[in-house]
Amino acid sequence: MKNLKVPVIPKEVLFPFILITSLFALWGFANDITNPMVAAFETVMEISTAKAALVQFAFYGGYATMAIPAALFIRKYSYKKGIILGLALYATGALLFYPAAKYEVFGFFLGSFYILTFGLAFLETAANPYILSMGDERTATQRLNLAQAFNPIGALCGMFVASKFILTALASDKRNASGELIFPSLSDAQKAVVRTHDLATIRDPYVMLGGVVLVMLLVILISKMPKREQTQAQGSAMDSFKRLIKNGKYREGVLTQLFYVAAQIMCWTFIIQYAGNLGLAKGTAQNYNIVAMGLFLLSRFITTYLMKFMNARKLLMLFALGAMFTTAGVILVEGMLGLYLLVATSFFMSLMFPTIYGIALNGLSEEDTSLGAAGLVMAIVGGALMPLLQGSIIDLDRIGNYAAVNVSFILPFICFCIIAVYGYRTFKIH
Repeated sequence: MKNLKVPVIPKEVLFPFILITSLFALWGFANDITNPMVAAFETVMEISTAKAALVQFAFYGGYATMAIPAALFIRKYSYKKGIILGLALYATGALLFYPAAKYEVFGFFLGSFYILTFGLAFLETAANPYILSMGDERTATQRLNLAQAFNPIGALCGMFVASKFILTALASDKRNASGELIFPSLSDAQKAVVRTHDLATIRDPYVMLGGVVLVMLLVILISKMPKREQTQAQGSAMDSFKRLIKNGKYREGVLTQLFYVAAQIMCWTFIIQYAGNLGLAKGTAQNYNIVAMGLFLLSRFITTYLMKFMNARKLLMLFALGAMFTTAGVILVEGMLGLYLLVATSFFMSLMFPTIYGIALNGLSEEDTSLGAAGLVMAIVGGALMPLLQGSIIDLDRIGNYAAVNVSFILPFICFCIIAVYGYRTFKIH
């Protein structure tokens, strides 16, 4: 009960906390307006699911590329300067969608996603440990879960925009009376007109997002932030790296985070393909993604409250077991019940990212925290790698008696197994 007497957010940092927490919504929006773009580009550009999944490879590959440089920048300068540079890169990537749509080159879009996530890598590397530092260490994980609760709010907005302003507006996704796509049967000239329309439809929300990010950059620039700047480290970055490698709880946390992000991106990206296998259009399928994110958001607030009474590590283990149960149903149960179980998986995923993050960084020295945070942000590369593999499985169409899209969810199942083991080990061993 002692933790109840410690404020989660001290009054003196309430406004900066709110300001930094708004960034969680900004990258949540980017993440979840992008997930459905795999299905959108697959149709518009007439490419395979595996090739369309390069959207996720570029998007989450940007995290892996820039996480360490971001940490070194923050280590030398400050959290605030890292956030400002991150917002500048974020806006640049989003605004590059304008020329990408003009030239209609898939690789240009991939480059735009890649640069956009350079900015997100800076934001996540700075914002997560910054939030952890805004108060007592005993309430750090609870504080980060609260801040991360605003990530799905942004994600819901991203999903809504993707569903109502992109997917349902795609001319290439129109179907005839028998439910078959009309686009493949059009002439090359007709396809060119449709493709130009659809790429502009994809472009516009990203360009507007770039404008919003520029406004946020200005607000952060002129705001007074708490002096939680990175001090000059006692040793070199290599010394910090060696200490982190020797820390079993941290080392296992990075690996676990990699598998968590992979599971999350797979469950949210390929829900459209899963629903499409049941005959649902992309816009309708995206509505199930919105419901999944609603459950994710609800669960985030529930678990933040539960952490007042339950050990966060034990809760992580229990929720991973719940996700294993639902994804097992996704694999084995064909039909709408399998889709409902896929939606329900999001309820169990809600606490995983911030809890793994908080557990892994708990107890690290200040000079090791920024590089430690970078390692956990680099782990987001799991979202770049495993969706490619899942897309390749889905392209097989059938595997034995099961639809390949069902079988493909064995990958998230394995990821949740690894998370459950980490929850157990941190609760019982570390």
